[in-house]
Amino acid sequence: MPRRGFQVLLLATFLLVIAWMVAWASRRAERVDHFVTVNRSVRIFPDYDGVVIPPNIAPLNFEIREEGTAYAARISSSQGDPIEVSSRAPILRIPKGAWHKLLAENRGGELCIEVFIKDSSGRWIRPRATICRIALEDIDRYLVYRKMHMGHMHVRTPIGIYCRDLTDFKESEVLSCADCGRACLNCHSFAQNRTDRMLIGLRSPQYGVATLLVEGNFVHRLDKKFGYTSWHPSGRLAAFSVNNLPMFYHASRNEARDTIDLDSMLAFYNTDTRSLITVPQLARKDRLENWPAWSSDGRHLYFCSAPKLWTDDAEYPPIQYDQVRYDLMRITYDPNADVWGEPETVLSSSDTGKSIAMLRCSPDGKWLSFCMCDYGYFPTWQECSDIYLMDLHASAAAPFSYRRLEFNSRMSESWPTWSSNSRWLVYSSKAQNGFFTRLFLCYVDPEGNVHRPIVLPQKDPTFYESCLQNYNTAELVVHPPRVTGRRLARVFRRPSEVSLRLPTTGPTPIVNPTGQSGREAPGRVLRD
Repeated sequence: MPRRGFQVLLLATFLLVIAWMVAWASRRAERVDHFVTVNRSVRIFPDYDGVVIPPNIAPLNFEIREEGTAYAARISSSQGDPIEVSSRAPILRIPKGAWHKLLAENRGGELCIEVFIKDSSGRWIRPRATICRIALEDIDRYLVYRKMHMGHMHVRTPIGIYCRDLTDFKESEVLSCADCGRACLNCHSFAQNRTDRMLIGLRSPQYGVATLLVEGNFVHRLDKKFGYTSWHPSGRLAAFSVNNLPMFYHASRNEARDTIDLDSMLAFYNTDTRSLITVPQLARKDRLENWPAWSSDGRHLYFCSAPKLWTDDAEYPPIQYDQVRYDLMRITYDPNADVWGEPETVLSSSDTGKSIAMLRCSPDGKWLSFCMCDYGYFPTWQECSDIYLMDLHASAAAPFSYRRLEFNSRMSESWPTWSSNSRWLVYSSKAQNGFFTRLFLCYVDPEGNVHRPIVLPQKDPTFYESCLQNYNTAELVVHPPRVTGRRLARVFRRPSEVSLRLPTTGPTPIVNPTGQSGREAPGRVLRD
């Protein structure tokens, strides 16, 4: 090696050692022997005071947002050894092993977080401790969600579906639009919080419109894009919406985008017969039907419905777009006889003055979560969107009781979804900055009390300050998806390998007076 090259290598090595020593020194433990207690709350981000956390959650690293020359924290509970961390930087990272051990030993107990701040005079101060509670019940280990940039419609920015291990900070890619001809990756859904039966919708100018159906280790391409989907508890029937959902832009508003449900209906895919099923009661020409959600016993299908206020040849956007308000409906279903009842109104928009959307039933059958906003079917675009909880065990003789949840902010809350044990609710919110949606987790106790939420933890607690992506369509699952993204993309890119083809179904099928399913019914075709 030339002499000059050796000198450069030696200098680079020296600088690397110096950088490592500085980093080590900045994070080495500094003993807090004496401190002064101050009677005020400590300013940390995220703020964990009063929250309920899953006993299997990743370490809740945080940033101390106070002036100081050094920082330390002591995390303790009634059982086990406390955790002590310190740093010259205001970001404190908690050792994963010690954290999980402490939480496992204290299920159902309290967690005390004491923060110590060294001021410019060398004095340590300790504000009031942050107290949170550890739930008894775990949250499902994996969370699958979509991430996208705000300008994805007009700028070639990636859209992807990702899986996060909630016990850690590991995030893996399920499917990327880059592997699918820049396809828009739409809704993904799982049967009973399991990944061995799942659906993913795709729309690509290069490879067309399709839905990928995963059954165990097999992947099939269906030549119809499913909309918002809910799996029957049996896993044999998937209810989904068929929509014409164009987007438009307002001339002047804080939220410039809007989405209109120009035309919609509900349809069903039977995995046994591999056929598309329509029901006349749920495919009316004069109504908009959307957001299906099966009850836990599979004997009721909840959905949203609104009168269609325009004709097919109306101008776009129709002037009545902000007058559409969806009712909460349900219809009975006998899975043994494959017989449907008649729709009934559960909650009318004329009573609430709001539009109802994004329905999800808890797996234990007790609760129905939903959103309400001023109009339309897509609450994410509206600041007024809030999440509500309805008691499904209310008396049939009285109106179903429902309430607005306490965690709602002045910004949009949307996309609520349940854990398999019905103890955890995950939702999207713009509460942090009013612009980007982030995922939040909150505990729902057996009595239906919803506790203060936490934002999806990140290894770096300042992560969200520089993150320019939206998180939505979150789904809790017990196992990660077993089929690789490469294989999903390969099946989507090869239409010649289509193993399942669905008939095109219009929104007005032939009425069957028996109430049984109509199949391959003719009618006006809805655009995907």
